[in-house]
Amino acid sequence: MQRRQSLRFCTAPDRTRIAVASIGDGPPLLRAAHWLSHVEHDLVSPVWRPWLLELSREHRYIRYDQRGCGLSDRDVAAFSLDAWVGDLEAVADSLGLARFPRIGMSQGGAVAIAYAVRHPERVSLLVLLGAYARGALRRGGPPAERLEAETLVNLIRVGWGRDNPAFRQVFTNQFIPDGTPAQHQWWNELERLTASPEAAARTLEAFHQVDVTGQAQQLRVPTLVMHARGDERVPFEEGRRLAALIPEARFVPLDSRNHVLLDSEPAWPEFLSELRAFLGRPADTPGRAEGGPGGLTPAERDVLDLVAQGLDNAAIAQRLGKREKTVRNQVSSIFDKLGVHTRAEAIVRVRDRGMPPGAA
Repeated sequence: MQRRQSLRFCTAPDRTRIAVASIGDGPPLLRAAHWLSHVEHDLVSPVWRPWLLELSREHRYIRYDQRGCGLSDRDVAAFSLDAWVGDLEAVADSLGLARFPRIGMSQGGAVAIAYAVRHPERVSLLVLLGAYARGALRRGGPPAERLEAETLVNLIRVGWGRDNPAFRQVFTNQFIPDGTPAQHQWWNELERLTASPEAAARTLEAFHQVDVTGQAQQLRVPTLVMHARGDERVPFEEGRRLAALIPEARFVPLDSRNHVLLDSEPAWPEFLSELRAFLGRPADTPGRAEGGPGGLTPAERDVLDLVAQGLDNAAIAQRLGKREKTVRNQVSSIFDKLGVHTRAEAIVRVRDRGMPPGAA
């Protein structure tokens, strides 16, 4: 990644220190914190790196580690919606942000909704992805669903910190069921690195009790809701219900099973297109959506960069955490876009245009 990240800390109302990272230039785009983040570790993630590349392409993309996670204070007393909204308020205030769009993913959607109702003058647009209004224990489901939610909390307490990733793999399979082995391995490690077993368990317990149904109905902010049809972590019906609660919200179903979208799946470009159009940057604006030589996407430029280093498809797949078939298809797409037939020709063509691979 060529863009440089800046890191700072701010202090929440209860004196909890929150780690805040910014990357890219342009108007601000703030992501409300969600579970399982580490603002430094994410920079080299085969899962989160494409998000950072794309969302910082036209914006100053701002994200922060949730209390109890990542570089934010780990030993904290309060895990609640009010505490999380206070963290978001502290982040926005510390950066001097007046009115700006924000993204809420997963339970970060509930935090973003509560903030927008409390501070409508400071939220211009709201994007909700894989979000919900009701936590698992507020949905009124059958006893088996309650038992599952409680069991997952206990599973964290028992196995989250173990060297053997078998316990954590249960959560990995919910977040990115269609991920590659490399992406699964990285996500398993993220779970262990980002929070202690007790902090993770208390966080999930608090998520289960969230209910922003009333706040969602009060929203008066233009809102885009997107949700994967086969989301293994947050049921699709919860996303559709959330969109129905928010006045005039637009709902976009995405064809995916992943709670966190992966850049190798068809839902990824659809998500980016919808996001850019909603934020006022049409996806077909010349030189903006693609932003690279020959109209290459950020993922293709990453591949081309490694091609230039002499790596074959198998080595590139291992380095980027992709399937070899995905890399092979991306190399073919690169050749088509650049009008070349060999790796050597692709590298020469890009350098002749004055932009070496990876320079975007």
